[in-house]
Amino acid sequence: MTVEEARAVRGEDGFDVGAMNSWLAERVDGLAGEPEVRQFPGGASNLTYLLRYPDRDLILRRPPGGTKAKSAHDMRREHRIQSGLKPVFPYVPEMLALCTDESVIGGDFYVMEKLDGIILRRELPSGLTLTPAEARQLCHSVIDRLVELHSIDPDEAGLSDIGKGRGYVRRQVTGWSDRYRRAQTWNVPSYRRVMAWLDANQPDDVRTCVIHNDYRFDNVVLDAGDPQRIIGILDWEMATLGDPLMDLGGGLAYWMQTDDGRLALAHARQPTHLPGMLTRREVVEYYCARTGLPSDNWTFYEVFGLFRLAVIAQQIYYRYYHKQTHNPAFKRMWILVRYLHRRAARLIRAA
Repeated sequence: MTVEEARAVRGEDGFDVGAMNSWLAERVDGLAGEPEVRQFPGGASNLTYLLRYPDRDLILRRPPGGTKAKSAHDMRREHRIQSGLKPVFPYVPEMLALCTDESVIGGDFYVMEKLDGIILRRELPSGLTLTPAEARQLCHSVIDRLVELHSIDPDEAGLSDIGKGRGYVRRQVTGWSDRYRRAQTWNVPSYRRVMAWLDANQPDDVRTCVIHNDYRFDNVVLDAGDPQRIIGILDWEMATLGDPLMDLGGGLAYWMQTDDGRLALAHARQPTHLPGMLTRREVVEYYCARTGLPSDNWTFYEVFGLFRLAVIAQQIYYRYYHKQTHNPAFKRMWILVRYLHRRAARLIRAA
């Protein structure tokens, strides 16, 4: 998140800045005056705001309005996970304050430090270029951080109780299938065959570890002076204890390649189509070589990742469809849901 990306707060996402500031000033030293509040436009799930004080910038996170998936948007959990990870995984932002008093702005929220750096979107920011060799090395760096996260001892981070243990794959297949059925609208596929295939072909968990569950380029912060160096990883709202290959599969659903076609690239959120970037297959091979985990059943994880992304997109579209949000960015998400169905069905047929 860069300051330049922050925009005026959407009317439906506003809150009482004065009440928030009074509460925060009692818990964070050195805050002068009332902040200018801006909103980052990428918030399709939890909402993210820039708090611009005269001498520092902070970040506030809070849930969206409207109907939400059960157990989603848990600010206390998101804050706790990052607080636990920070001492053992330095790429997590520092947590500053957690508010669980809904009378302040109408719901839980937390405030954290702002990491100043570069976040890559579909196109590189003005002034930044990457040679094919640099692009390839950046891919390796991004995957290396995921490998590092998956090697953390949950007990050391005080996070051994944030998951439900073995059976993660089974719970995910069942849970995301149920979510899709509840969020389905008339203009998207039923995904019936995809859900049946996932249910019939699910493997046992390969391992249980801390997983990010939303790991992609636009959640990675790069050093502005050295874009090959990662200084932060954002958006930990779905982090849990789970299967690392499921984490990788979920992340690769966003990894669009040049040969995916025009429709795929129109929905790209990261520059993985640039010359030198690894292909999805190369990412899997590199990750599995670094971790020693098997890649022979990769089709399952790839199909699951596509299905999971489709459910996320459909849940967002469901809120728009039922007028629980008016964000125009969500208006055509049903098209992405249909595209992901075609890709998943093609992989299943090939398998």
